[in-house]
Amino acid sequence: MKHSPAYRLAATVLHGFDEYRARFKQITSDASRRFRDAAWREAQQASAARINLYGEKVEETLGRLQRTFAADVLAHCETWREARGHYAQLISQRLDYELAETFFNSLFCSVFQHRHIRNDWMFVYSSREDAAHRSGIELCRRHCVNGDWAGALAWALQEAPFDSPFSDLASDSQLGAGLLEAQLPAAIWQAEDAHVELLNSVFYRNKGAYLVGRILGGGEQVPLVLPVLHGEGYGEQQGGDPCLHLDTVLTETDEVSIIFSFTRAYFQVDVPVPGEFVGYLKQLMPHKPEGELYAAIGFFKHGKTEFFRALNQQVAKREEQFIIAPGVRGMVMAVFVLPSFRTVFKIIKDKFDPAKEVTPAIVREKYRLVKRHDRVGRMADTQEFSNFIVRQDHFDPECLAHLLEVAPSTVSLKGDKVIIKHCYTERMMTPLNIYLEQCSADERVMVLKDYGNAIKQMAAANIFPGDMLLKNFGVTRHGRVIFYDYDEVSYLTECRFRHIPKSQGYNSYMDGGASFSIGPNDIFPEEFGPFMFANPELRALFTEQHPELFDPDYWLALQRAILDGRVIDVYPYRNKQRFAGTVGQLVH
Repeated sequence: MKHSPAYRLAATVLHGFDEYRARFKQITSDASRRFRDAAWREAQQASAARINLYGEKVEETLGRLQRTFAADVLAHCETWREARGHYAQLISQRLDYELAETFFNSLFCSVFQHRHIRNDWMFVYSSREDAAHRSGIELCRRHCVNGDWAGALAWALQEAPFDSPFSDLASDSQLGAGLLEAQLPAAIWQAEDAHVELLNSVFYRNKGAYLVGRILGGGEQVPLVLPVLHGEGYGEQQGGDPCLHLDTVLTETDEVSIIFSFTRAYFQVDVPVPGEFVGYLKQLMPHKPEGELYAAIGFFKHGKTEFFRALNQQVAKREEQFIIAPGVRGMVMAVFVLPSFRTVFKIIKDKFDPAKEVTPAIVREKYRLVKRHDRVGRMADTQEFSNFIVRQDHFDPECLAHLLEVAPSTVSLKGDKVIIKHCYTERMMTPLNIYLEQCSADERVMVLKDYGNAIKQMAAANIFPGDMLLKNFGVTRHGRVIFYDYDEVSYLTECRFRHIPKSQGYNSYMDGGASFSIGPNDIFPEEFGPFMFANPELRALFTEQHPELFDPDYWLALQRAILDGRVIDVYPYRNKQRFAGTVGQLVH
């Protein structure tokens, strides 16, 4: 049995998965050292390397399979059927079995170009779908409060596995206890059985380290996140002695959900048992899909698997059809939705509107750029699918006709099946232009302020969105403005921000004045207003809130900071919540 081609195929795939997991854990475990040393640029590089790692290991394993097995053996579905059974046995006792199944699926899809998606040959459904046993590994540490909330926070910070001391642990604990008194329900604050529970693992991302858990008492619970940062004056260029401080205390479910948002870079965190770890996070954020939680802790490919399974379940209910997404239709993408599923599906059109000078290949590369880059809470994460197959009657006829018209090379019919060769998925949001038409006056002020903050924070992360039209941004259920149209995105440092010469007017250079040439990367911030806002009232309000965005010198200063190697801070909670000063920092 162990010498059969199917068994050797299963063992080869598992060997590739083991290599992937070993390197994944190595990159992740070094996050504590990078945080200790304030090696922020290295942290960015490690984040991108870990994202690229999955594809690299799939390719390496595929090459190994192709060298080991004859082409007819590798392309025979019955070989994979038998291999699936062997593989399920080989991983049956693993704590990361679901990740191993996804890796097997990736190899199967690589061999068959994402065709033959059947549970007989791959893990469309998990081999341990009904498994109820627990690993027995303790994920959390606990502390009884006994009325001393400052003491409980001191325990939380002091017992965390940091290599550097806190500069003023007592002050941090007192500040945190004051926030807890203001935020916690009375039933918890006054409970005799109140206790703090925190995951043993620290969540590292960008310049922050996060202790994550919950507070329980009086029959109630609230999530708890403690963001820990380095003190001012310590970093890659400043030098100084490392010391830590508690930046704030977060106990609202929505606040915690934003920290784990689909718009942020993936955490670097040690995950002993992925399924149980995600199960714990799900208790803190019950409305967040499991796929997003897997992605948030670095397992974005398995997040895609969970998304696909959830989508299949929703489609099978036959409660609704796919329809054209509401809002202005895009010049590059055709977008459709299954309304109740909170997801948009985006297909690259065969032909773009004349105003667009990009190609489908460039668009794909832009999406890959965003996937690898720090999204700073302002750019939606995407999943990429190939040969996506749906029954024709699941589509609204108008929607299907539109897709067949604008993307015939990507969307086709085969019998009663719709075959989509390539598409992206993103979390559904309300387009900003539609939101502004429907919101109240107070909401308008808030969302325009956040729109400007989104542009600033992307710029701080070396991203220029290119097309800043309102329709290219969305508003989440938390009221946050997110960018989601990437076909013109570029690195900020590649742009050439220019002043309009005083002797020239806008009409003069648009008419091609001989004395004023314009290069392909030239950008004139002074002219952003008319392009962003057709409505003069909205334009005036936005200009009042964010005048610097129309000043080329603002953009040039950001470029200099990035080129000098400065990693600008962008934290996933509001400025007013922070204990520390925020001089020189960009915060939400």
